[in-house]
Amino acid sequence: MNPISTLLQATPNAGMMQLVLLGGMILVFYFFMIRPQAQKAKKAKTFQEGLQKGDKIVTIAGIHGSVNKVNDDGTIQIEVSPGSYLKIERSAISMEWSDQLNKPAAPAAK
Repeated sequence: MNPISTLLQATPNAGMMQLVLLGGMILVFYFFMIRPQAQKAKKAKTFQEGLQKGDKIVTIAGIHGSVNKVNDDGTIQIEVSPGSYLKIERSAISMEWSDQLNKPAAPAAK
């Protein structure tokens, strides 16, 4: 008798087991990689849409400034120093860095 055919006959549910393992791997990828990234992107978009005049921001490139004007074409005008303005895309604003900038300072350790 052929050893390969013996192996295949010994495990009649091998195909079903492979499908279950493949499904499990897909679920792991979804819950640990895809879903958190989608939630993060949704949160960033909400943050960028909620920007108002006077908000302090940091761009992805590391430029610090405050929002001077919100345009309807998906751009904002920021003031980087008194009288110096830049026009940037909303998508160029870093939510994480801007949140750190606006976070109240921690009390000094004694």
